[in-house]
Amino acid sequence: MQYNSGRDFRWLLLRPWVFIPRLLQVLWTLGGLVLVLLLRGGSKSSEVQLKLAKGILNTLTGLGPCFIKVGQALSTRPDLVRRDWLDELTRLQDDLPSFTHALALERIEQELGAPAHELFAEFPSEPIAAASLGQVYKARLEGQAWVAVKVQRPNLTFILRRDLVLIRMLGVLTAPLLPLNLGFGLGEIIDEFGRSLFEEIDYEQEADNAERFAALFAENEAVYVPRVERMLSSQRVLTTTWIDGAKMRDSAELQALQLDPASLIRTGVICGLQQLLEFGYFHADPHPGNLFALSGRTGDLGHVGYVDFGMMDSISDSDRLTLTGAVVHLINGDFASLAADFQNLGFLSPTADLAPIIPALEEVLGGSLGDSVGSFNFKAITDRFSELMFDYPFRVPARFALIIRAVVSQEGLALRLDPQFRIIAVAYPYVARRLLAGDTAEMRDKLLEVIFDTDGRLRLDRLENLLAVVGQDAPAPGRELLPVAGAGLRLLLSRKGADLRKRLLLTLIRDDRLRTDDVRALLGLLGRTFGPRRIAGGLLQQLNPLAAA
Repeated sequence: MQYNSGRDFRWLLLRPWVFIPRLLQVLWTLGGLVLVLLLRGGSKSSEVQLKLAKGILNTLTGLGPCFIKVGQALSTRPDLVRRDWLDELTRLQDDLPSFTHALALERIEQELGAPAHELFAEFPSEPIAAASLGQVYKARLEGQAWVAVKVQRPNLTFILRRDLVLIRMLGVLTAPLLPLNLGFGLGEIIDEFGRSLFEEIDYEQEADNAERFAALFAENEAVYVPRVERMLSSQRVLTTTWIDGAKMRDSAELQALQLDPASLIRTGVICGLQQLLEFGYFHADPHPGNLFALSGRTGDLGHVGYVDFGMMDSISDSDRLTLTGAVVHLINGDFASLAADFQNLGFLSPTADLAPIIPALEEVLGGSLGDSVGSFNFKAITDRFSELMFDYPFRVPARFALIIRAVVSQEGLALRLDPQFRIIAVAYPYVARRLLAGDTAEMRDKLLEVIFDTDGRLRLDRLENLLAVVGQDAPAPGRELLPVAGAGLRLLLSRKGADLRKRLLLTLIRDDRLRTDDVRALLGLLGRTFGPRRIAGGLLQQLNPLAAA
């Protein structure tokens, strides 16, 4: 149940009766698909494009779980895949062919030690959904409680071992011909994918993941995680409480159910940022089939239910803090520090000369940000960054494969519901609020690092950038600034803010005299940002959101 590329390669080579027919099948199938797309992909006929989409769907489905996973990733990218293909690819998330019901019943009895009709008060005769690795039944326990029972596909370990060897082999052989500059090699990226895929088919590990994820969001009313029924779960069968909600894949459908897509997107993005930048533990597969829109609302956050915790990953504290700092450096246009962040994260080698890289980063990232954080788009940045990677020694560390997948999937989901959405427009204010509130020791250290220069002087321009970002693009900036003002004041007056008070006093009193110009500038900034009229408007809206006008 563990991935090992070298072991599995030797295992498959010793079985040429398995290896050669499957290799020929994959090459023939994918080659035929590529040829058809080259010949007919440019057609303006909607009927032709629909046939091509169905062809892609059928090809990936026919090739099995590994290839279905590739299609699932593409189905979250409306900016990469034609809209008329997207609807078909979305079916790869939870509308796949099911396997025989008798095999599912047999698997349940093998894994749980008793037939389904003895374990459940009611068990259906067919699944409610089928996914790449298993299928789900809606069953009932004694006492009217409904549960989701996920049963793994038969012979899955063998299929994954076989196909991952072939995908890795073809990837390594064709990598020099592809327009990629990954630094670490495509093989290592595929290894990361294989490792996560084998973790995903261990349902006992998934149960542990679900419970850990639920504990992290236990105090967050906007995020719901189903409870694991441990007595009815095993390595290949997983039973959890049932979620009644709508799939987050169509804004019109959500609006028809009186659900607000914007508030749901906001919850998903903020939840994703918390996973990456606060908890260091994240859901790496947030596609529309794994997220449910639920009724209810907490402030400006819609209620979202998460399922399928097979593909999870962790990020080190060092990487997590560096990523947080990178967002802050991007806010402040500090591209020298941003280049150092890339170096610390492994995107640049420790010996790389940063001097020529800094202006290139400023050109790519500074130009893309424009006058508003809302103009930032990961797809646009990725396109321009790919050009940089051929001119400068950038590389993609293998450990970031799932992080990139998670962020790209999250943005793809949001773009599907709102094509105008920009993920950084939510990420910027989130990071700025955390930094200004100084709610943890690491955030307080990062705040001191950002707003004071190496000589200990206050960088008012950076402080102003952070405060401006908090309310930027918000319908009522005062409402966003109110909690920041309160948290900042509490920090300044508390024991935890001792270092901040000391640094402020040292920067305002230099050479044995009060620097009145610095004091005036600081008071002016605070007055502009937290003026009575602005804060009163925010307070009014917080008390009565309908009074925003």
